[in-house]
Amino acid sequence: MHGEKPKPRLKKRHVICMASDFFYPNTGGVEEHIFNLSQCLIKKGHKVVVVTHSYGDRVGVRYLTSGLKIYYLPVTVMYAQCVLPTMICNIALIRYILIRESIEIVHAHSAFSVMGHEVSIIAKLMGLKTVFTDHSLFGFADTSAVLTNKYLQMCLCECDHCICVSHTGKENTVLRAKVRAHKVSVIPNAVDAHSFTPDPNQRDPNVVTIVVISRLVYRKGVDLMAAVIADMCPRYPNLRFIVGGDGPKMWLLQEIREKGFQHCVSLLGSLKHSQVRDVLVKGDIFLNTSLTEAYCMAIVEAASCGLKVVSTKVGGIPEVLPEEMIYLTEPNVNSLVAGIEKAMQDLKDGQFLCPYECNARIRNMYNWENISNRTEVVYNKILLNKNKSLGQQLRSYLTSGVWPFLLVISLMYLLLKLSEKIYKRDNIDIAKDYKYKE
Repeated sequence: MHGEKPKPRLKKRHVICMASDFFYPNTGGVEEHIFNLSQCLIKKGHKVVVVTHSYGDRVGVRYLTSGLKIYYLPVTVMYAQCVLPTMICNIALIRYILIRESIEIVHAHSAFSVMGHEVSIIAKLMGLKTVFTDHSLFGFADTSAVLTNKYLQMCLCECDHCICVSHTGKENTVLRAKVRAHKVSVIPNAVDAHSFTPDPNQRDPNVVTIVVISRLVYRKGVDLMAAVIADMCPRYPNLRFIVGGDGPKMWLLQEIREKGFQHCVSLLGSLKHSQVRDVLVKGDIFLNTSLTEAYCMAIVEAASCGLKVVSTKVGGIPEVLPEEMIYLTEPNVNSLVAGIEKAMQDLKDGQFLCPYECNARIRNMYNWENISNRTEVVYNKILLNKNKSLGQQLRSYLTSGVWPFLLVISLMYLLLKLSEKIYKRDNIDIAKDYKYKE
């Protein structure tokens, strides 16, 4: 009838498993991304569980904010917080979790995460949908990159959709993992601008304070950072550096500091994420010296706190902030020094955006509500994909050019069938979590 209004379409409620080696209590960009995205999805009515490996004594099932359920699997870490890629040893346990939680979509994070890839492959063999989010950029020449890229190519052959945090990251993933471009979306990271708020009163008006918060590893450009400190401190007596973070390159900064720069270089060591904002608000300028970066969360957090950002022009960084909020430089000492000097001059002349205006702009550009909405679109899209038979999946894996991998996939399929005989699906108690009842 013409007088009747059409009934509103009900939104699909998803049951999602976030899978990665990297999660709390470990800290970093991937861990923060998984946690915040999960919280937003739960608020929208979806059910989310996280599967990761054990961290010390943290084994079994735990709950975090908003009832986020975490499975810390009793799997030993082998290297850099990642488990050994056996592909078959955890099949029964992962299958049990996916069935018990009635999972529809597995969302794996980070190319380095072995567990994320394993859970995704098992999920595809069980007829579930899979999404993969890539958080990093990789090269193509060195041995490590070649092996990682080939492993990623094999694991993503059957992935329903990929997400990258920048357009540069998308190009990188399409090239190194040979994923079709139409199966890759760009959804950036976000920052809680309500937590990273400016406080100009915390700054020392008698000096110019440069803050660096980063893991002290080679790819973060610690060698450049040390050279910049050694170059600028003797020439600018009112310059102060505050460095937060830890890593194998810490010795380099300690060596620079011991050359008579104790008064102008403060090394804070490892910081909890809750402490980062209190350090940032003490600075006038934020320095990022990364040699490669898909999307730099640190510069967004610094801009949200009202700092002037000086950063190397690498990877996806030029896409992150508008030009009036960042000074982009080449990844060399002279260019970085020139960028810092320009920022110092603008600071002296009063040519800078109001810190609170910076915070408001970041709040509009990068917020988790928007990120979760865009991720929901991906989930809705992949649910329309048809499931493939084992033969069709094997043909897809064959495109990677690694024939022995077909034997691994076949063995995984047989072990899944064996698990079905031993632990029948009907005998697995489905989780009854009152928060998720419809």
